[in-house]
Amino acid sequence: MSLIKSSPVAVSDEKLMLLLAAAQRAADAAADVTLRYFRSDMNVVNKAGEHAFDPVTEADRLAELAIRASLKVDFPDIGFHGEEHAAIAGGSGLTWVVDPIDGTRAFMSGMPLWGTLIGLFNGRDAILGLMDQPFMAERYTAIGSQANLLARDGLHSLQTRKNVTLEQATMYCTTPDMFDTAESKAAFQRVRETARLTRYGGDCYAYAMLAAGHVDVVLDCDLKPYDILALIPLIEAAGGVVSNWEGNSAVDGGYVVAAGSRQLHAQALSLLQIT
Repeated sequence: MSLIKSSPVAVSDEKLMLLLAAAQRAADAAADVTLRYFRSDMNVVNKAGEHAFDPVTEADRLAELAIRASLKVDFPDIGFHGEEHAAIAGGSGLTWVVDPIDGTRAFMSGMPLWGTLIGLFNGRDAILGLMDQPFMAERYTAIGSQANLLARDGLHSLQTRKNVTLEQATMYCTTPDMFDTAESKAAFQRVRETARLTRYGGDCYAYAMLAAGHVDVVLDCDLKPYDILALIPLIEAAGGVVSNWEGNSAVDGGYVVAAGSRQLHAQALSLLQIT
């Protein structure tokens, strides 16, 4: 489901700082839930029905409720768009866009390549992003032009890797199986054959590694707004570019390409758009 678009709401730098603080408290509330369930026995429900597999756990649902309750304390007039529960309209023109556990398959497999995503949408753009990996004590945040990683050893400014061509690039993709049309398979193959190294998995963590300068390109498709919106400010503030495969805004998800520089993004996009 696409986000409802409107004229962008102006938010002051001072308010953005308060909003980021609220998002961090909400991430703490989510971590209290997710860490109780991670690497433990848990009930997994298949949302997709008989012929596919789209897992959800009790941790997903409870963590989203914890995030929503926490955010509502400080900003009750901001809307809420999450993965697991019905959306809530707000009166401010702003909307929190949340995935409590991005990477549920990794979560249920005991792999720490999942994260909690909290983003803020102003009617046109993603203006705040947070990706929290509480098991590894890594929290990635972005507002304005500043992207940071808060880790066990302190606060680090994030910067994407520059001066990399696609032939030198490390590329990530959640899974090649997501490309389910002849056109998308061919497009992915063109980029994969050009990149130096292609790895699979990672979900939101791959995008965080792009912002941190360890990965150069991420290609995905079939994303929803809650899968990508929080990651857009993170990558852009670190110096990267995120768009859909047409080169337009990625806030609604779909087919997404992220790269560490404008030049690398253009190179990948040109291969994706060959007809």
